[in-house]
Amino acid sequence: MTEKVLRKISIFWNYFIGIGALAGSIMMFLEPQGMFMNMDVMLPLLRDKLSCFAFLFDNFIASGVVLLLVCGITNYVSAAFWHSHSRYDWLSSLMCGIVLMMWTGLEFYIWGFVFASVLYFVFGLLQAITAIYFHKKKL
Repeated sequence: MTEKVLRKISIFWNYFIGIGALAGSIMMFLEPQGMFMNMDVMLPLLRDKLSCFAFLFDNFIASGVVLLLVCGITNYVSAAFWHSHSRYDWLSSLMCGIVLMMWTGLEFYIWGFVFASVLYFVFGLLQAITAIYFHKKKL
């Protein structure tokens, strides 16, 4: 694979994951109690498993803000690095992939191996692998 193809794949991952994070956070802002997709049953699990942060889990507003900041905006910044051919492009995508895997790892701890969490873990892994492959190709 050429650097150009790997760059396009990395940009795809950044936008795909960034759009997913944006959509998820908007959903949490619009329906903070989680009734829309029966996510309300997850709030007690969050309060139980992350008891030191229980005050944040009366609704999904705090989760939406963190999702937007951690997985949304960072992926858009990384996409901007790719578009500008920054020397940090591959590193930003690698970090975004690792952060997404850590995020889903926390979800595994809280909810177990839910299909969506496993899927997004794989997306983060593929994003990180693509970034590493790009960097090795560039050397």
